[in-house]
Amino acid sequence: MQNYSRNQFDDDGVSSTRPHTAATREWALRRRERAENFPVALRLLPRDLRRDLQAVYDVARVVDDLGDEAAGDRTALLQGFSRDLGAIWEGARPRHPVLQRLAPTVARHGLDRVPFERLVQANLLDQQVTRYATYADLRGYCVLSAEPVGRIVLGVFGVSSPAALELSDRVCAALQLVEHWQDVGEDHRAGRVYLPQEDLTAFGVGEAELAAAAPSPALRRLLAFETGRAAELLDSGAPLVGLLHGWARLAVAGFVAGGYAAVDALRRADGDVLSSSPPARRRDVFRHLVRLLVGSRGRRRR
Repeated sequence: MQNYSRNQFDDDGVSSTRPHTAATREWALRRRERAENFPVALRLLPRDLRRDLQAVYDVARVVDDLGDEAAGDRTALLQGFSRDLGAIWEGARPRHPVLQRLAPTVARHGLDRVPFERLVQANLLDQQVTRYATYADLRGYCVLSAEPVGRIVLGVFGVSSPAALELSDRVCAALQLVEHWQDVGEDHRAGRVYLPQEDLTAFGVGEAELAAAAPSPALRRLLAFETGRAAELLDSGAPLVGLLHGWARLAVAGFVAGGYAAVDALRRADGDVLSSSPPARRRDVFRHLVRLLVGSRGRRRR
């Protein structure tokens, strides 16, 4: 097994310049959770479901941080985390604190190992691939980086119908794309470009423009196009809310509402995503949440 140092293995994305305590790690994870476009675990949900959803989120967050921010050999760190993750399904006790918290969630809901492994595979891919030639290639990446999260969440609620999984995949891919368009400048500074190369060419945008202080007119047009495409994908997956019942419907509606609020933020920004990422507004999340819940209830009655 990979020999982790404390700073490499136990920091959960916390800066290595300060002592690492359980409280510090928990604070860092909850801070990251609050910064997401969508509510990870709505406060209206029962405590045990909120705990399980946060356990899933924390693992996904740590995997992303190992792939994006960890010092040292990120590939080796991810591979070591993957082996430790496997301990949950092999009857052993994992070493990482977030995996120790995940283990009871996996046992309670019979969660599959494959979606978690795909999240690790996505971050391993990030260590090698920094550009995507086509939109289809980028959607293929979302199969690893985004769609597994929705399938895990549905698993927490005991939902496994093919129709629900298909719609969930669309929602999660849309959420991933929206996040990419919010973070164009940040990603470029990190050496990654998720805007498909074919789209950059079609809109006449040179990659050097992604390093500018402000977006060019061509880049604004490109981002409006990509935002619209992500919004259409989100629209195509939103009927998932109407297929669900009880707490599952509320929780998933929160994720979809967060996606719509992030689309609103991108459209307000009008392509100004190079110096900072336009944040979704909480009141927009609530507005879309109400719309989704009321609308899905009406469709189910009809």
